[in-house]
Amino acid sequence: MNPDGGAAADISLREHAPARSVPLDAATGRALAASGVLKSAVPDPYQDGHWLLRAGSLVGAVRIPVPGTGPALAVRIAPKTPVQRLFFLLGFSLDPAKAWRQGRDGTVDAGAYEDVVPALAHAVERQIDAALRQGVLQGYRRTEESALVVRGRIREAEQIRRHFGRTPPVEIAYDAYTADIPENRILRAAAETLLRLPGVPGPVRRRLAHQRVRLADAEPLVRGHALPDWTASRLNARYQPALRLAEALLAGTTPEHRPGELRLDGFLFDMNALFEDFVTGALREAVREHGLSARLQDRHHLDTARLVRLRPDLVVYAADGRTPVAVVDAKYKTEKGGAHPNEDLYQMLAYCTALGLDEGHLVYAAGRVSSRVHEVRGATGPGGRGIRIHQHALELDAAPAELLTVLRGLAARVAGADSRLGA
Repeated sequence: MNPDGGAAADISLREHAPARSVPLDAATGRALAASGVLKSAVPDPYQDGHWLLRAGSLVGAVRIPVPGTGPALAVRIAPKTPVQRLFFLLGFSLDPAKAWRQGRDGTVDAGAYEDVVPALAHAVERQIDAALRQGVLQGYRRTEESALVVRGRIREAEQIRRHFGRTPPVEIAYDAYTADIPENRILRAAAETLLRLPGVPGPVRRRLAHQRVRLADAEPLVRGHALPDWTASRLNARYQPALRLAEALLAGTTPEHRPGELRLDGFLFDMNALFEDFVTGALREAVREHGLSARLQDRHHLDTARLVRLRPDLVVYAADGRTPVAVVDAKYKTEKGGAHPNEDLYQMLAYCTALGLDEGHLVYAAGRVSSRVHEVRGATGPGGRGIRIHQHALELDAAPAELLTVLRGLAARVAGADSRLGA
C-alpha cells in the first residue's frame, strides 16, 4: 500500500543505477529490504514516506508479498546491457560446448522483445513448444500405493504394517508408464512461473497457457522443494534445450533465503554469475583447440600448511592435465576513477604465486582501454621472469562475434605461454 492507502505501483529499476526515491509505506519498504532482491532499500532521510531503492547485479522481475496488505508488489530490474546481449550470454552459458562448436549467437531465441520479462517468456515458450512438437515425453516412474486390485508387486511389509495382512486394499509397487516425469514437471513449472508474472505479452501468455494444458498430466512442483533430477539421454534429447532454460529460470525464482522467509514469484538472473559463466565457459572451449584443458573453480592453497584456500574462476593446464599454464578471473565490474579495483590485482597476484605462474588474466565487463598490463615489483615467476597481471575489457555492447574473437585471442596467448613453459 502507498501512504495514501492505495495499492503500491509497480517499481522499475535499472541494474547498478543510482538509488531512486520511491513513495512506499513502512511495511512495503521493510518487505523489499528483507527480500534480498535489491542491493539496498532504506528510508529516504530527506522525504517522509519515501524509500531509497537501489538495484544490484540481480535483473529480472518478481512479485514481493507484503504482510497485511493486498496484491503483491511487482519489481522489475532492467539490465545495463541490451536484452539481446543478455540472452546471448545466457544461451552460451547454458551449453558452452554446443554454442562454441556451432559458432552461434547463443541458443536462446528472445524474439524481438527489448524487455527482460517478455523476452524470457517468449524464449521459454518457444523452447517448450519445440520440445513437445513430437508429443509429450513419457517414461517409467516407480509408484507405490494402496489399491483394490493387485498390480505389480505386493509390498508385504507395508501390507502387514498397515492392514495386519488383511486384503483388500493391497499395498503394491509397480512401474507406471506416464507423462508425470521430472522433465515434464520442470517444463510445466517454468510455464506456470511466467504466467504468474505481469508484463508477459498477451500472445505469449496465451501460448504459455496452451503449453501448460499440454503438460497437465505432469504433477505441479511443490514450492520451496528442490527441482527433480533428470538424466540426459537419447530419449530426452529434444527436451534438453528447454530443460536447461527452464532450470535457469526456476533456479532464479528467488534469491537465496532461509526457510520461513518470503517466497517470491518471478525470476532473477545474477549478472555476476552470468558473466563469469560466459567467460569461463567460452575460454574452456577455446583452449581445447590448442590441446590444453581447463577446470572451473579448481581448488588450490596459498600456504604450505594448506589452510588458506584459493578458488580461481579458471585454471588452464598443459596437455598433461597437471601443469598450470594460466589463471583467469572474470569480474563483472566497471572502472571507477579510471581504474579497476586494486584488490583484484592483489587476488590475482596470490593466484599466480600459489600456482607458480608469471602471468595472470583479469577479464572485466567494461573498461576505457581494451587491455592493460601491470608488472609486479619484486615478484618473480618461473624462470626468473617477473609476474605480469593482464586486465582485459569485454565490451558487452559489442556483437557476439567480437566478444568471442577477444576470448579466442586470450586463449591463443595462453597457448603461447604454454609453449614458452615447454621450451
